[in-house]
Amino acid sequence: MILMDTCVIVWDALEPAQLTSKAVDAIDKADKHNALIVSDISIWEISMLIKKGRIEVATTAANFINLFLQSRNITVKSISPEIAELSVNFDSEINNDPADRIIAATSIIYNAQLITADKNLRNSELLDTVW
Repeated sequence: MILMDTCVIVWDALEPAQLTSKAVDAIDKADKHNALIVSDISIWEISMLIKKGRIEVATTAANFINLFLQSRNITVKSISPEIAELSVNFDSEINNDPADRIIAATSIIYNAQLITADKNLRNSELLDTVW
């Protein structure tokens, strides 16, 4: 199973050249095998980035996200009690950004490789990452 970090979702949708070939291969393989997941916190993050003008799209945030979710075989994973508990119990190895902590916990709970450009997450010994 492959979990896409928020930046990876955005780049896959808008700027695929930003992704490494290793990331693209992992996404495509997971997509073909119905093994591609995103955390619901990423949907919120993307909406915030659009609202703040850090991402420009020619439609609403909801429409953009729905179009992306329909473009691949993606399952959205909700924040479960187990994900919430794990996310608040990481030590300093995972930064204090709540979204990153939830994404990291989702990766662990679902035993999913995390595709991310985030160096902090990639350097964590707790996570199996691809970049």
